[in-house]
Amino acid sequence: MINRSVLIKAVRRALRESPVVALVGPRQCGKTTLAQQLAEGTAADYFDLEDPVDIARLTTPQLALADLRGLVVIDEIQRRPDLFNLLRVLADRSRTPARFLLLGSASLALIRGISESLAGRVRFIGMGGFDIAEVGLGRTEGLWLRGGFPRSFLATSDTRSLAWRNDFLRTILERDIPQLGITVPAATLRRFWAMIAHFHGQIWNGSEFARSLGTSEPTARRYLDILSGAYVVRQLAPWFENIGKRQVKSPKIYVRDSGLLHALLSLRTRRDLMAHPKYGASWEGFAIEQVLTLLRPVESYFWATHAGAELDLMVVQDGKRLGFEMKCSDAPTMTKSMAIAIEDLCLSRVCVVYPGTRSYRLARAVEAVSIHDLPAALR
Repeated sequence: MINRSVLIKAVRRALRESPVVALVGPRQCGKTTLAQQLAEGTAADYFDLEDPVDIARLTTPQLALADLRGLVVIDEIQRRPDLFNLLRVLADRSRTPARFLLLGSASLALIRGISESLAGRVRFIGMGGFDIAEVGLGRTEGLWLRGGFPRSFLATSDTRSLAWRNDFLRTILERDIPQLGITVPAATLRRFWAMIAHFHGQIWNGSEFARSLGTSEPTARRYLDILSGAYVVRQLAPWFENIGKRQVKSPKIYVRDSGLLHALLSLRTRRDLMAHPKYGASWEGFAIEQVLTLLRPVESYFWATHAGAELDLMVVQDGKRLGFEMKCSDAPTMTKSMAIAIEDLCLSRVCVVYPGTRSYRLARAVEAVSIHDLPAALR
């Protein structure tokens, strides 16, 4: 079993500080396993809202939850939005005898319900698949190829890993999304998701997607929001700066898990990946997800001007602006675009993340960082 101690510590700390903690992320990323590890050695109560027995136990939720003490875990909470009002009442009790850990895999439904009922009472913690700090430095290439979903990464062969990911794609489209009350045909969403894979790392162009799908731009945008809400697509927002330059105002789109990206592109092996036109974009998305997982910033952005200057990722950490460039090359060098970004955005530091084995300085406040050194570099 992969040790996820950093994430476990973060959840435990949040449970001490807040009566309700929402652990959110895609299906099959390990939320249930982590909750079970948290509950080991305690008298925790667990409710799985996909289990008919637990659904029956919550037929009268006030009776089922009001007298519980200690840790109470409710898995797939987005299936019962009616519970949010009750959880608000329970969270406001004197001394709060119970701590509620909510596991959710649909951000739009979950956050909407919480914002209306649990505002100020809930702590959010995002969770994805394994990261490079968890799997160990010697397994980075496998993590990039297979992605971070536990069953994909730990499969006994690349063939079995790809088979699991293809099954996962079907499950998301044919079961999980329809269960949220979304009536888009699975075949349509699959085609749209495949299009995103081919546009991975590019600026969102709603009109182009709409033309290809034979639909309207608002409909294409709705599809994008559905997949983003299931935590399988990332919309990286653009950053605006008052610098007198025309700047890009549409988000960049990525398939969040590199293994799912490769499944959508029918890439089974590293050789297949290296020969594909999206090889560099795949590295960009993979490295961005690793940075965001390790840093856990509140907000993240990319920046680009119509004149061609750009920055793959910018975050604000401890009041400082940090920039990241993702280069799939053997020896990245300083570029004019980086220099412009440093000056225009007042960046404190720029890390150029690449798949090599040695980190080295490129310029003042600019460093080429090996993916193997990334966890240490971001501490």
